[in-house]
Formats: sequence, structure tokens, C-alpha cells
Amino acid sequence: MAYTSQPNYTLTYDHGRVAGWPSFYSYYPDWMLGMNNYFYTWKGGNLYRHNVDETRNNFYGAQYSSTITSVFNDAPLDNKLFKTIALQGSHAWNVSLESDIQDSGVIDYSYFERKEHVWFAFVRNSGSTPANESEFELRSVNGLANSVTVDSSTPSAVEVNFDTSVDLSRILSNPVGPVNIADRLYFGTTPTLCGQITSVNIDLPNGINQLVVDTTVASGNIPPSNVEYFFYMNNAIAESHGILGHYGRFRLTNGETEQVELFMVQSDAMKSYP
Repeated sequence: MAYTSQPNYTLTYDHGRVAGWPSFYSYYPDWMLGMNNYFYTWKGGNLYRHNVDETRNNFYGAQYSSTITSVFNDAPLDNKLFKTIALQGSHAWNVSLESDIQDSGVIDYSYFERKEHVWFAFVRNSGSTPANESEFELRSVNGLANSVTVDSSTPSAVEVNFDTSVDLSRILSNPVGPVNIADRLYFGTTPTLCGQITSVNIDLPNGINQLVVDTTVASGNIPPSNVEYFFYMNNAIAESHGILGHYGRFRLTNGETEQVELFMVQSDAMKSYP
């Protein structure tokens, strides 16, 4: 069996109220000693006294972040949508959220709004480009139809033409002119990223019913000129459907250098009805 190295850390024990092992710390001393109600460590031949500096998360001249990991697991047999994160504490935190189905929930601390002394934010799905297999099951994915013809003479403006019976105006974000520039077009039974939809052109009396796609974006592909099935995916962050799963494992990260207090983390979740 191959050996995998792990980062060093310090595990602390609380003799008082906790009577257990409450925290891991990023610093890794050469030696440590408690004396006269102070905690001392040695690192690289230097002596350090802890808990006397107002700068938090700073050890041996290196700045770290505080992290907390836990799980939302109410009604574990129900498949749920975790829609929000609420923090009761002094500061907002960066949050990542994953489940048994998705692993891309993300909330930047700047997304939080403080309401009645609680930091509140919607769960965003960061997504990936091209989308991974689990994302094709989400509500942000919508089918279109088979193409009629494809004009790929200009890779940055590939024209995908559909039959006039396909109502693109009821499917995409903006039926005329520029659409949500984050909408991505895919094709094939094995989903392949075509590119970014830049406009929708609809003139049914003249037989025009087409999408214009920029295939020069990262991982984009020019579709075949013959008949092919197309579907699209909305911007995962803008759609904000939350994270789908039986449980939600969250990780909070805070890089503040001042004292930060956190009392409770909660999430509004609703049962998913497929």
C-alpha cells in the first residue's frame, strides 16, 4: 500500500468544560510547555508565547484561516434542496456546501446580508464548464430539439437552426436579441459543450429560428452539420437552485485577524419532489 503524506497539525485538549479534544491548529511546534498560566512553544530554535497577540490565526509569522466542518442531516431519508445558509455570529464566513449528489455549493462572504443580527445568504451552485455528469440532472438543464442545419463557418458565431415549430421564445432567458450570456449550449447523446449562447434570432415568417453560439470559449466544440439534439444549461450561480441531496456537508472558512464569534449555523431545506 502506497504511503500518502499528510500535513502536520496540533490537536488541543480542554481539561475544563469540554473535557475533550475541541480544535486542530495549523501550527506545528518543535516543543511545547505550559508555565505560569502561559503556553510556550519552540519552533526553529525560537521561543514563542501564545495568546498574547491581538492578531488571530497568526503562528510563527504565517497567517492562516479558521475552518469549521459539519453536516446538516435532518430527515436523512428525504432528498432535499438546501436553499439558504444563516450564520448567527459577529462576521460572515465563506461557505462551501456539498451533498451525496452535488459538490459545488458555494457562498462567498460578500453574498451575505445581515438581517435581524443574522447573516443570511442563498446557496449558489458554482457549477463547472463543461458541466459534470451530476449537473445534467439539475433543473437548470433544459432540452431544446434536434437541429435542422448548422453553419459553422464562423466559430465565434456558429448558427444552429431549428424547425420553426420549436418555440425558442418560451425556452431561453430573452427571446429576442442578447440572452443571458452565461447560458451554455450542449449537443449529443453524450453531452458535449458547444459554447456560449450569444443571441437568439426568431423571424418565423421568413423561416428563421436559430441560436448563435460562440464555440471559441474554453472547452467549446463546433457541432456536426447534420441533425443533432441540443439542450442548454443556465448559469448555475444566477439560477441559485441550491444544493440537492440527502445531507449537506458544509465547511466554513474565515481569514479575519480579529476576534470572530460564531454561535449557530442553519439552512432552510425543502423536500425535493422529482
